[in-house]
Amino acid sequence: MIAFSSSFSVIDSHTAGHPTRVILSGIPKLSGDSVRSKRDDFRLRFDHLRTALLHEPRGHAAMVGLVPVASEVADYGAFFISSYVYLDMCGHGTIGFAKTLAFTGQITAAMGDSFTLETPAGIVTVGLVWAEDGSLDRVRIENVPSYVGLEDLAVSVDGVGDVVTDIVYGGMWYALVDADALGLTLAPEHASALMLAGSRIKTAIKQKVQGLAPFEGSPAPSVLFYSAASPDAAVHFLVLESNKFDRSPCGTGTAARMAHLLSKGLLAEDQTYRASNILGIPFQARFASRTTVAGREAIVVAIEGAAFITSTQTIHFEKGDPLSNGFLCS
Repeated sequence: MIAFSSSFSVIDSHTAGHPTRVILSGIPKLSGDSVRSKRDDFRLRFDHLRTALLHEPRGHAAMVGLVPVASEVADYGAFFISSYVYLDMCGHGTIGFAKTLAFTGQITAAMGDSFTLETPAGIVTVGLVWAEDGSLDRVRIENVPSYVGLEDLAVSVDGVGDVVTDIVYGGMWYALVDADALGLTLAPEHASALMLAGSRIKTAIKQKVQGLAPFEGSPAPSVLFYSAASPDAAVHFLVLESNKFDRSPCGTGTAARMAHLLSKGLLAEDQTYRASNILGIPFQARFASRTTVAGREAIVVAIEGAAFITSTQTIHFEKGDPLSNGFLCS
C-alpha cells in the first residue's frame, strides 16, 4: 500500500493559455487579519508548499497558483503564488478563480453578476457574464488602480541594443517595451528568443531601479513586449523569467498598458483596448474611473477575458519521494 505524507485537492484552468491552479484543500491554517498578512505568513512558514505544488514534477516553470482565504472586507479572499515570486495581483488568475467558483457551484447566475475579491494589492470587483445555459461565459475585473511609475528609462542591453521603457503599475510593475522598435517579432516560433531578450532587459532595468521609489520592496518589473497595429489593439508578450513567459496577454499588464495609453492621450476613455497573446486570444480592457495613488494620477481599468477548466485532481506526496519539494530547470 502506498503511503502519502500529504495530499492537496486542486482545480486547474487556463485563461488564454496561461494556467491557474486553485488549491482547495491541504494548506495549513494561516495567521493574519488580511489577505496580505495571510500571504506573508504563508511565505514565511510554508514557501516549500509553493515549490512543491507549482514546480516539476507536479507543475512547471509557468505554473501559477491561487490560495483562497477568508476575507473580512470582501466576499472572497485569495493570494497568488507562482513558480518564482509572489504576486500582489493577477488578472488571469482572478478570471480562473471565478471560473473555478462557478464550476464548483459556489457562484451561480441566480446569485448575481459580481463579487468582490480581496487580494494583496487591494479589493477588486469581479464581474460575471453568464451564458444562457447558466454557465460562466466571461469575467470582467475592475482592477486596482494603474499608474506610471517612471518614464523614459534608458538601458543598454547586450544582444538587444538600446532600450527605452516606461514602467507602469497594474497590480504588479511592468516595463513596457515596443517590440517593433527593437525588430522583435511576437510569435510562438520566437518565444525562446523573446524570453532571452526580455530577461536581459529585465536584469538591466532591475539594476537601474533597485531601491528607488516607488519600486522598493517589489519584484523587479517584468518586461511586457507589445506590437501595436493601432493605439487600441496590440499583441502582448510578457517575459517573467529567462524560462517563463505569460501565455495570456497578461491581465494586470493589459491594465498597465491601457492606463499608459490613456495617460499619454493616445487612447480615449470611450475606446476599448484589445490585447492579444501570441496565439491570437484577446483580453478586452475598458476605462472605468480616475483616482490618485500616493499623489500620482491613476486609472482604474476593467479587464475582460475567459477561462476554461482543464482538470480536477488530488496532488499526492508519497513518503520517501526525493522530489517532494519540486525542482525547476532554467
